[in-house]
Amino acid sequence: MTTIRSGKIPAPRKTRVSPAAATATESTHTFPTEQPVFVLAPPRSFSSIVSTMLGQHPQMYGLPELELFAAETVGEWWELCWDATVPRAHGALRTVAKLFFGTQTEETIKFARGWLRRRAHFTTGYVLETLATKVAPRVVVEKSTSNVYKPKSLRRAAQMFPSARFIHLVRHPRGHGESVLKFLRGREKEGRVPATHWMHRLAAFPGPNRNGANAGEAGKLDPQRGWLALHMNICKFLEAVPPQQQLRIRAEDILTDPGRHLREVAGWLGLRTDNAAIEEMKHPERSPYACFGPTGARFGNDPSFLREPALRPMRLEPQRLDGPLSWLDDRRGFLPKVRRLAEEFGYE
Repeated sequence: MTTIRSGKIPAPRKTRVSPAAATATESTHTFPTEQPVFVLAPPRSFSSIVSTMLGQHPQMYGLPELELFAAETVGEWWELCWDATVPRAHGALRTVAKLFFGTQTEETIKFARGWLRRRAHFTTGYVLETLATKVAPRVVVEKSTSNVYKPKSLRRAAQMFPSARFIHLVRHPRGHGESVLKFLRGREKEGRVPATHWMHRLAAFPGPNRNGANAGEAGKLDPQRGWLALHMNICKFLEAVPPQQQLRIRAEDILTDPGRHLREVAGWLGLRTDNAAIEEMKHPERSPYACFGPTGARFGNDPSFLREPALRPMRLEPQRLDGPLSWLDDRRGFLPKVRRLAEEFGYE
């Protein structure tokens, strides 16, 4: 895997390529619908703003969270949406409304709902291919955080798109944990957060079981466990992905020096790296999905991002792996497994 930390991506070694291999390489690049970019990250990893910035590149098209690959077919996906406690269908509805009916209004959302229902027999991968074909030759960027919860969802994406590129987006476990707890405290001010809320389950991993009892340590909120489990899902999945199709980047690097690191990511993807292209990537607020949608499909992304989608100058304070954690009463530090994985990601 290529990892962007600091400095430029090392130039590849020059090797002789046979005519057949060269033809195969060229043919791959003539089918952008076969090479979607999936951003893999747990929630609260700056994935909304980073993936939207990538999607603003002139040669890419950023999608809201489609939440497709938890199911094999669109019919199965609809069943999941029906049972979900979150607005799971909103991203797909907004995308179909925009691409096939020209705009996002309450009326076109109804049209989009019908469009998807008429395709209940389609595989979810074919729906993504259909969307990608609509914006080709631009390459689509998709970042549904639900993908990383189940290895089956990740494998399904790779099986349906064997030439896809996967960007593993990481955030320091301390910053991630504090962000999760900040979210929960904010919600608690508005009212009690149920133990079944998806963010509560992330903070108290592995969350409540079917009887409502927590399988964790007496239900204590310790988001480092969720950080570890979801990143381990991603790492294990990427073991089966060819190295040239995967990239790891730190969200903090993108946000503190966007020009430099966005250019490196664009270069890795084989896209334009000129100043005009990079400048477009610095404006996630220009995405048609970087705002609340109409009645019937309000979301499709993190509400905090939808409220304030613009890239703002950020000076993130360096965070250490040493020291106690603010969310633990006994002031313990990170678990050894968390620390080792974070060090592998380049954190100190």
